[in-house]
Amino acid sequence: MASLQDRIDRSGGALNMLRNSQIGSYVFPVAPEFSNWRDECEAWNNTAVLLDQSHHMTDLYVEGPDTIRLLADLSINNFKNFGRNKAKQLVCCNYEGHVIGDAILFGLDDFRVNIVGRPHIPNWVQYNAHNGGYDVVVERDERTTNTAHPTRRSFRFEVQGPKAWAILEKLNGGPIDDIKFFAMGQIKINGRNVRALKHGMAGAPGLELIGPAGEAEDVRAAILEAGREFGLLQGGARAYSTASTESGWFASVLPAVYTDPKLADYRKWLPDKCFEAGASLGGSFTSEKIEDYYITPRDAGYKFVDFNHDFIGRDALMARQAAPHLQKMTLIWDNDDVIDIFRSQFNEGDNRAKWMEGPAAYFATFPFDEVKVNGELVPGFSTYVVYSSNARRWISLALLDPSVVKEGETVELTWGEPNGGSNRPLVERHKQVTVRAVAAPSPVHSSVREGYRPYLGNVA
Repeated sequence: MASLQDRIDRSGGALNMLRNSQIGSYVFPVAPEFSNWRDECEAWNNTAVLLDQSHHMTDLYVEGPDTIRLLADLSINNFKNFGRNKAKQLVCCNYEGHVIGDAILFGLDDFRVNIVGRPHIPNWVQYNAHNGGYDVVVERDERTTNTAHPTRRSFRFEVQGPKAWAILEKLNGGPIDDIKFFAMGQIKINGRNVRALKHGMAGAPGLELIGPAGEAEDVRAAILEAGREFGLLQGGARAYSTASTESGWFASVLPAVYTDPKLADYRKWLPDKCFEAGASLGGSFTSEKIEDYYITPRDAGYKFVDFNHDFIGRDALMARQAAPHLQKMTLIWDNDDVIDIFRSQFNEGDNRAKWMEGPAAYFATFPFDEVKVNGELVPGFSTYVVYSSNARRWISLALLDPSVVKEGETVELTWGEPNGGSNRPLVERHKQVTVRAVAAPSPVHSSVREGYRPYLGNVA
């Protein structure tokens, strides 16, 4: 069977493979909108939103006496108190200390877990489980776009927003037993015990609800009925596409698996139609070294690296502890420059800027745009540009050198592909343009949206 490495070789290298991929951004296989995406986005900030996360992520179930040892060997996380009803943001690196990806880890039992995320981490864990001599059993449940089955094994609903807790307690028929942050408990919904993970969004507590797929529609109907009086809205794929940028989460790093010599066998194990082979790379940031698109845990703001255990990448991360790193920021795009992008769409021929689809304007699986200060390139990049209906601005997530860019300062971002576009069908012929943007905290705090006018300026 052909492998990822075979495809890299046929393509003339990983960069050529990714830049010439014919697919676009990551697919969220739920309804685009239930009402309109503007109101749905604002619901998680003002009232409450119900998001269906049942379909777009890969689930990898791992069970056996070596489950925790496997996870500890692969990730930067501390597993000292991990077990049943605990959860973590699982982050794995290659041997050179670059991030392969992240996923949410659910402790279903002391030696049984579910790893949920884009395919990078499920692939990496499955490979090591099979080839590392671990006493575990692995079961994979593909995201809906990758399976012939009409439903998943489980449903996963998220109820978030300032009024979410009132809705959840109404469903439960009373106060909910205390669930610590990023831990799991259960609530009652229509007489069913539903597993619940506690986390937050928009500065308010909420729950992610998990159960058998066959019960999904009954649970959804009960949530919608309970939330009616509180202004709950269902959020579709278009609204959901903005959530990661607003919340400051790097939705999908480019997995650092393409060059590490110690991952040669992994690249030969991955099939040539895997996610890592078919994903696309786009934007104005270009380099002839794919390593320039890799990041470290410190770049992404992962502050929970546990050096008290051995894991893949530990030595490399230890060696660069004192080295400079990038800082996560939000770039708030200049209103006038954005308006010029839309105004240019009326120009003749190719004399127009790259179209900005709303609310998510990125057109590749891995979008990277260059950032400058006074015409000089800044170490780092901008990614995942969206229109935030809460901030009423176009914003993007950026990882930039904090010694060059400070919060409150203006940078210049290049929007559009070099050389007038590419051979990818999602990219029309266009010209690159410069967009001014102000560096702000990530996530975009309410003080930025509501009170700190130097960031926002005049709303056009």
